[in-house]
Parts: sequence; C-alpha cells; structure tokens
Amino acid sequence: MIESLRRRLRTARRRAVALERRRSDDARHWLAETSNLTHASVLVFVPLLIGFVTLLSNELQLVSFLLFPPLASGTYTLFAHPEGTYANPWKFVGGLSLGAFCGWVAIEFTALLVAPTGGGAVLWEVHAWAAALAIFLTGALTWVFDLEEPSAFSTALLVLLTDPGRFLDVAGIAVSTSVVYVVTVALSTSIIAVVFVVWRHEFYERRARYLYSTTQADDHVLVPVHDDVGAQAAMFGARLAAAHDAGKVVLLDVVDDAAIAAAERRLLDEAGDVDLGTGNPDVGDDADIHELAERSAADEAAAELERRAAHIETRVGVPCEVVVAVESDLSAAGLLDVARDANCDLIAPPLEREADGTPARLVRDLFRSDVDTVAFDAKHDRTDWKRVMVPVRRTGPIAHAMVDYAERLAGRAGTVSVCTCIGDERSRRDAESMLADLTETTNARCETRVSRATLGEFLARNESHYDLVILGEPTRSARPDTPAPFERSRDLDTDVAVVHTR
Repeated sequence: MIESLRRRLRTARRRAVALERRRSDDARHWLAETSNLTHASVLVFVPLLIGFVTLLSNELQLVSFLLFPPLASGTYTLFAHPEGTYANPWKFVGGLSLGAFCGWVAIEFTALLVAPTGGGAVLWEVHAWAAALAIFLTGALTWVFDLEEPSAFSTALLVLLTDPGRFLDVAGIAVSTSVVYVVTVALSTSIIAVVFVVWRHEFYERRARYLYSTTQADDHVLVPVHDDVGAQAAMFGARLAAAHDAGKVVLLDVVDDAAIAAAERRLLDEAGDVDLGTGNPDVGDDADIHELAERSAADEAAAELERRAAHIETRVGVPCEVVVAVESDLSAAGLLDVARDANCDLIAPPLEREADGTPARLVRDLFRSDVDTVAFDAKHDRTDWKRVMVPVRRTGPIAHAMVDYAERLAGRAGTVSVCTCIGDERSRRDAESMLADLTETTNARCETRVSRATLGEFLARNESHYDLVILGEPTRSARPDTPAPFERSRDLDTDVAVVHTR
C-alpha cells in the first residue's frame, strides 16, 4: 500500500516537472518572437517607470501627475521600438527637455508682450500666441540640434498649464513652477533613459543568450557514423561544435549482427575451420566464438572511429570522442541514450532515406524527440561551408537556431544569406522588419533577401551560389510523416541541413 502510494507520488511529481518544463519552453518560444518580447517589455517597464517617476514627484511635491503624459508615450516608444528612429536615449532626454524649455520661453516671452488674462492653470487661460510660439520653437530647435522627438511637442504645450506667477520653495529658494517643470522633465527622462540603456544593452541586444538555447548550448555534438555513411556528417558536426570554446564531437558507430557475423566468419577462417558445429578447441565453443567476434568487431569499429576522430581534430581543432555500441540495429532510442550518457545536446545524423525517398525511420524518430537535431544531406564532397542560405517564414526559436548554425558554419570569413518569400509588395516592409529582427542578434557577415517568387522557385534559381541550404522543421504538432523540408532537400543539388529544435 505504502509502496503503491510512493509510486503514484513519484509519477505525479514527474508529470508536474514535465508540465512545468513544457510551460517554460512555451514561454521561451513565445518570447523568442521579437515583437512579443518588446510588447512584454512595454507591459513591464512602462508602468513601473511611470509609477516610479510619479511616486518620486509626489514625494517631492514638485509637479502634478497630469504633467507626465509625454513620459508615458516617450517611454513606450523606447521599449516598443528599441531599434527604431526614436529609440535614442539622447533624443529622448534632449527632445523632451528642450520641448519643456521652449514652452517656458514661450510663457516668459508672451508675458512680456501680452497682458495676463487671469491666474490659475486652466486650459482656456493659456494664450494662443504662447502655444503657437512653443510649438514653433520646439520644431525649429529640435530640428537644428537633431533632437526630433514627437513627445517634445507635448512637453512644450503642457508647461503652458503651469502658473508662472506661482513659486515653490526649493531648498529655501523660490522657483517658478514653470522652471521646476522643465528641470523635473529633464531628471525624469534621464532616469527612464538610464533604465532603457541598461535593458537594451544587457538584455535586448543579448537576448539570443537568454532566449535562443542553441547559441549557448548545442556544442556537444553526437554524430552516428557507420561505414562510409556519415563521414561528411561528422565533419559537419565538428564545424558546428568548433564554434564554441567548450565544443566537442562524439562519433558513434554501432556493431550490429551483420558486423559480428562477418567477424565470426573471419575468426573461423583464421582458425582453419569454417564448420560452426565442430567445436575446434583452438577457437572454443559457439558462445566463445560469438564473444570473440563481438569484441573483434567492436575493436575494428573503434579503430576506424579513432582514425576519423584524429582527422577531425587535425582539420577542425575540436576535441573528439568515440563510442561503439553493440546493438542489433541503430535506433533513435539507443542514440538518445548515448547522447544522454555522453552529455550531448545536439545530434547530427546523416539524412538517410528509404527506397521511396522518404526519410529513414531513425531520422523521423529523432525529429519527434526532445533533443535538438540537424540532419545533414550531403550532395557533394565539401567539408567546409562558407556560403550559407537560410530561408525562413517567420521569427521564432527554429529560425534563430537556423541562423545560429549558419553563423557557426560560415565563421568570420563566410557569409550568411537570410531569405524569405512574399506574395505581394504590401508584405515587403513586414518581411524586411522580420529579417532584421533575425539578423541583428548575429555577428556573422549577414545579408537579407526578400523575393516575390515562391520558395521552390527561389531555391532553384539561387542554390548554386551557396555551399549549404539550412531548412527548418515544423513543430511537432504540425509535423506530417514526410515534412516539406525533407521533400525540398531531396530536390536540391547543394548540401542541405534540416533543423529540429525541442
């Protein structure tokens, strides 16, 4: 009874942990969309900053909360479009402060020329000439000093609501409320600008480190290699791993029944007896023969892997390990077990196919797993890929992973071309913005291309100019038996890598 209860509790705990991990992954994938990240930042930082500035103003009893709407709109502009024209902290502080200063100048100048019509800060008591002059000065000076900021016009008008005849006691000095407003706007915008600069530099510009797991992980690469199949995949995996200082490659070969049978026949031939039933004392009984054959086949596979590992270490400079497993057949479950034992977070199998052209079962099963996988389809004898094309449809974890892998392969000397296809010209601006979001997190020499052609037509016309095309795998929920990337890779004449992320 107690043991049964413990099993249920362990099962419930595992399910809770899996559910929490799934929710965390879903949240990370959602934030991987740059538009979602900026909207989330707006919802967090704009209310907090405006609330803090308002609280500070109330504590100091200097300026009414009603005078802070420009801060809210300006702060929204900063965080919602951190790479936009107005996402400049100097323009934000200088523009709003200069606007407030122009409004104060307009108040003082108008007071000299026009007799006051009354006191109090009521909207209809603001003189029309003061409003016009404030806007004119703001437009002219922000243009001259290159501090054009839409919210500057708001501060220029709102300062007109202050009563120039009213004074506040600031450290024993009587200061006009209009002057206090100008100074407070400068201080408030400076606080917001400092927070924005820290957020943009420490988080937004480095969001790949926190949100896109492949940029910090996927540096321990497992490559299944058997016979001549996988030799180029091994070099491909080594190039991916070498981009990180902690990278390593694990080469795996499986000694199956056919290899053991071949080794067994060779042992019997060497002993001068090909009859399995004679029980030659020089060889031993059938069990001993099988054990010796298994060991011999494993040693041969290990020696071949060591030779390949030495070649990779010499060519690429990345540490290599070898693993030989004895199984009846190479399966995804066995491969995943080896990946966990060897602490590998990326599997790079060769993209093998069935007789009908569909991906082999091993590849299909790996693409249904929770381990990042890059299936490599070698069409040429290349071992270096410096010109890489990355066709994408939208931003997200898979798209960022594709760009990250392309950057690793291309290196500093290569080029990465991130492309997308649109149906009409109305979609071009959104497509260019999407590609900019993808490429601004990479240090590679990157170009972006937007084409009106279909993806098939675009690839057919341009694939010959590239060493590698990286295609993305759909999400598991939308994955058919033979997804489109595998179909496209079969039709291309250049090397292809198909990416799956967990």
